[in-house]
Amino acid sequence: MEKNIINVKNLSKSFEVSSKEPGLKGTIKHFFKRQTKSLKVIKDISFEIKEGEIVGFLGANGAGKTTILKMLCGLIYPSEGSILVSGYSPFRRKDNFLKKITLIMGQKQQLIWDLPPIESFYLNASIYEVDKFEAKRRIKTLSEMLEIDDELYIPVRKLSLGQRMKTELLASLIHEPDILFLDEPTLGLDINAQRNLRKFLQKYNKETNATICLTSHYMKDITSLCRRVICVHNGSISYDGQLDHLLNKLTPVKEILIVCSTEEDVNKIENYGFTIKNKIKNEITIKVENTAITSSLRTILNNFDIEDLYISEPPIDEIIGKILIKKKL
Repeated sequence: MEKNIINVKNLSKSFEVSSKEPGLKGTIKHFFKRQTKSLKVIKDISFEIKEGEIVGFLGANGAGKTTILKMLCGLIYPSEGSILVSGYSPFRRKDNFLKKITLIMGQKQQLIWDLPPIESFYLNASIYEVDKFEAKRRIKTLSEMLEIDDELYIPVRKLSLGQRMKTELLASLIHEPDILFLDEPTLGLDINAQRNLRKFLQKYNKETNATICLTSHYMKDITSLCRRVICVHNGSISYDGQLDHLLNKLTPVKEILIVCSTEEDVNKIENYGFTIKNKIKNEITIKVENTAITSSLRTILNNFDIEDLYISEPPIDEIIGKILIKKKL
């Protein structure tokens, strides 16, 4: 039975922010008498993540996704509640805890700009007390998985964004962490680079059983990698569960475009009792509930003379857009 590797209970985070009136007068007043107010960005959230899970955090900009990841890593101290990650309180930043995690942020870099990545790899290995022979083996294994070789010996500043992201990922995995926290890992990458990175993460998860917590605004990242999603809205969790269940809940109906041989066949389908969306000449589009797709297709194929049919549903981006603006799902 898989055990929980992350336990979060009644977690909240507040920040003190200063408030200033506009103009010179407001600036002078703020200088001598600073006014602050408490802003609660994470509000009493609870969840558990099992070992080996890949979980996607969804939410609009400013919803609190990155703040949650930073608290799970120990970079930010929680205001209320409790967090246990692999049995440790993250904010205490114990050495054994830091060896179990890694944080990768798409807009941040850790490699030394003017040196080849291989130099940074050995530096990271030394920091995590990995001997040179073992570090060499791990670099070879990871570089093969990421399909990078010559890039390891080229100065970082001369690498493309996609190449640099791969080397950043390799640098973060030298110490073989149990938990990966990924904040927008495919940010700015082209379609091929995104796809290759997703393939690597799938393979890495399968081979090492590493737990992955992921945020991304590229919906293909979420649908390709995550079976479970946690939706964050204004600092609260609006949904925690299987992605498929959520998509079915938001789009309970599919559309079937049927191309018939004649207009007479179209009229027969129209009179059969299906919910009709529209019809044009020898084509007709019907709406069918997800639970009735199989039986409806069987009925159509057995009773009508058709030339072709297409099943469609709203684009995933459109569906996720609905998620981001809903308080409770």
